[in-house]
Amino acid sequence: MSIKTVDVIVVGAGIVGMALAVALKQAGIDVGVLDKNTLVPSVDGDANQNPPNYHPRVSAISLASQNLFETLGVWERIVRKAPYTQMDVWEDQAFGRISFDASETNAAHLGHIIENQQITDALINQAQAIGVKLFLGCEISKIEKDDHRQCVTISTQDQGLIQAQLLVGADGGQSFVRRYFNFPMTFWSYDHLAIVANVRTDNAHKNIARQAFSKFGPLAFLPLQDEHYSSIVWSQTTLEAQRLLSLSEKEFCQSLQVAIDNELGNVKLASKQFSYPLKMQYVRQWAQNGVVLAGDAAHTIHPLAGQGANLGLLDAAALVDELAALKAKQKPFYLHKNLRAYERWRKADAVKVIATMEGFKQVFDGNNDLKKLARNCGLGIASRVTPIKRFFIQQATGGSGNLPTLVVKS
Repeated sequence: MSIKTVDVIVVGAGIVGMALAVALKQAGIDVGVLDKNTLVPSVDGDANQNPPNYHPRVSAISLASQNLFETLGVWERIVRKAPYTQMDVWEDQAFGRISFDASETNAAHLGHIIENQQITDALINQAQAIGVKLFLGCEISKIEKDDHRQCVTISTQDQGLIQAQLLVGADGGQSFVRRYFNFPMTFWSYDHLAIVANVRTDNAHKNIARQAFSKFGPLAFLPLQDEHYSSIVWSQTTLEAQRLLSLSEKEFCQSLQVAIDNELGNVKLASKQFSYPLKMQYVRQWAQNGVVLAGDAAHTIHPLAGQGANLGLLDAAALVDELAALKAKQKPFYLHKNLRAYERWRKADAVKVIATMEGFKQVFDGNNDLKKLARNCGLGIASRVTPIKRFFIQQATGGSGNLPTLVVKS
C-alpha cells in the first residue's frame, strides 16, 4: 500500500485547522489537512443577495485575527464581513452601562462579525490555490506513533496511509485526536444553552455590537453586513432556553425585543433558531511525542466575549512560529521536548482567558440586589475611567500579551 507523506498532518478542517495549514504551507512546511467531512465552498456567499442568506454561526474576529488573515492572503477572499465600531454593554432594568468605541484607541473599528462559513470558504480556496494537500471525506481507522523513526502514521478508509512528523488535533470541542491519545482534560458544564439565530430589525444596528445581561443570562446582538440584520447569541439556563424555543416565532421575537430593551425596534427571525450546550473545558497537557492540540480541541470557553475563534487562531499562529523555528534549526517536529515552548506559551494564555471569562460569568451570574448594585456601579465606574476601558478594548481586539509574529501588523 502506498504511503502519502507530509511534514505535518492537521486533523480538522475548521477555521483553526485550515488557517494553520495555510500558514504552515506559506512557511515552507509540507502540510496536509484531514477531515471526515467533504467540504466544498458554499454558493450563497454573494454580498449583494437580497434578502441576504446569512449563516447563523458567526465569529467576532479581532484585529489580531484580521492581521493573520491578511498575512495569509485570506482576508480579501472573505466575501461578507461586517466591521463594528462600538460595543455597548448593560444590564436590563438597571442604570449601569458602558460603551467601548474604536475611536478611543485611534482604530477604525474594534473587529468584524463574520459568518464561520465565509471564513472556512476563504481558507479552503486559499489552501487549494497554494497547494495544501486536502484529505477530505476521510475517516481515520487507526493512528500509530513510532518513537524510533519519529513519525505518525494514520490509516484511513479512503486515502490509505498518511505519514507525518507531527499530527495536529484541531478537530474541535469533541476532538477525536484528544480522546484517541487520552489527553487529560478539565471539564465542567454550565447547564446553559446558547440560542443562535439571525434576525432582521426595524432600526439599523449602526455597526454597534450590543450585549445585554438579564437574570437568566447574556444576550448579544452582533451586526451583520446589512444594517438591518444581526446575529444573536442568547445564553440561557437550559430550562429557560427550552421554554423560549417552544414559543411561536412572534412570541420569541417579542421576548428578544424586551431582552434588548427595544433598542432596535421590531425584531423578525431571518433564520431558524439553533441551540448548543455551554461548557468550559481545557486540556492540562497540550502535546506529547508526535501529537499536539490547538483551538477548541485544547480549550472551549464561554461565548460571553466571543473570543473562542480568536484564541484558537492565536494557537495556530504560535504553532507556526515554533515549527518554523524548529525547521530553521533542523530539529524534529516529533519530539515533545521541542513542542514545550508552544505548550507553555498557549497554555498560559488560554488559562488567563478562561479565568477572565469565568470571572465575568460569576460577576454577572445571579440576581440578588447587592450583586446587581455592585455590577451597575462597576459598569458606571469603568465607563468613566479611560485606562480601564482601554484595557478591555485591548483584550477584545487581541492587541495585548505575547503575540505570534503572524498576527502583528508589519
